Amino acid sequence: MKRVITTAALFATAALLVVGCTPGSSGDSGSSDSKSFEFWSFTGINQKTDVEAYKKKHPDINIKLTEVGSTSETAQALTAALAGGKVPDLVLIQGDDLPKFMQSPDNFVDLSTLGADKLKGDYLDWVMKQSTTEDGKIIGVPTDVGGMAVVYRTDLFKAAGLPTDRDQVSKLWPTWDAFAQVGKRYVQATGKPFLDNTPTSVFFQAVNQGTERYYDAERKLSYDRNPQVKAAFDLTLKVYESGISAKITSWSPGWTAGMSKGDFAAMSAPAWMLNAIKTNAPDTAGKWDVATIPGGSGNWGGSYLAIPKRAKNPKAAWDYIAEMQSPEGQLNNFLSKGNLPTTPSVYTDPRLLERTEPFFSNAPIGKIYTESVVNIKPFYIGPEDATIGSELLNTLTSVEQGKVEPANAWNTALTNVKNALRG
Repeated sequence: MKRVITTAALFATAALLVVGCTPGSSGDSGSSDSKSFEFWSFTGINQKTDVEAYKKKHPDINIKLTEVGSTSETAQALTAALAGGKVPDLVLIQGDDLPKFMQSPDNFVDLSTLGADKLKGDYLDWVMKQSTTEDGKIIGVPTDVGGMAVVYRTDLFKAAGLPTDRDQVSKLWPTWDAFAQVGKRYVQATGKPFLDNTPTSVFFQAVNQGTERYYDAERKLSYDRNPQVKAAFDLTLKVYESGISAKITSWSPGWTAGMSKGDFAAMSAPAWMLNAIKTNAPDTAGKWDVATIPGGSGNWGGSYLAIPKRAKNPKAAWDYIAEMQSPEGQLNNFLSKGNLPTTPSVYTDPRLLERTEPFFSNAPIGKIYTESVVNIKPFYIGPEDATIGSELLNTLTSVEQGKVEPANAWNTALTNVKNALRG
């Protein structure tokens, strides 16, 4: 899973809070008991459900789960702990944060020494490569991928005279330009915004659909010269200027409220986003459906489980990983929570393909989301990807808020990225 942090202030605040107070830093609550382990996760993905399921099958195991905060706050806390604080036995790391930790693999247990080398073939190759060092050390086991799709309000589409059947809707937007045209039809018919915002629902989707992102094939920074990044950025500005955006920043109070109020009719949604909509807009059950993303494929999100080198109970943590992230474990997780598996052997399992979601008009989410990831052309994700992506996204958010002129946006974004990288 991934949540996009869109304000630099939040990063600064998180850094100050984390350095001052690392989870578990007051006293030594750890244990050398081989049947106990401490687990750090980020919030918003209901990791408690997985922990409780594991404990139900293994009642003799004691798991101390700490939901540290956002993905970036969890990464900050782990950074501080690795620098000399008390580390957990197990930690969940968001995919774009992982490359920074891959720069110092000796901070983590090589999971191949515990059996990951025998299991790595169970996972999507391009996902597993991101947590494997050049000399073959496995630092993390993937828990999920996001996939891509668009969720839309069938009641609002109907009121605008647009099709509501998901297959017909998918055919409306084979490209992002076509998507913008549908948005304009909606705005003309209703006088209301079509899309929640363009930074996350357009840019962050389009930039993740390319064959290269912020680093080139030689693993050198290329964000400022990669035509695919510039094209995604320009596309976002074009969609913004078409007037279809509600300009409501993702994860803001207005955004979560807007889901219920009908302040927008569509938004991009990886598999993990469905739970956020169900949680924030429970009264809209049956009013949403799921359509194909423009372009057909791509991925937004995904996380890894890792074991810090100084973990007191690495074997207990590994046993949890091996069971909960097995193909069967990931399939069960998808069936219960909707997190898309990274284990392709289950992509043809009838339980996945036949999985529908009543909240989203019985959309076949297993089929839709797996089709969005099987044709991905993977690109290298480097240690500064999270920083670069956030600054590009922040600049586009500033455009929507009227703080940056579209004509100046690209140069402003490049300046912001360079300043952030120097900082």
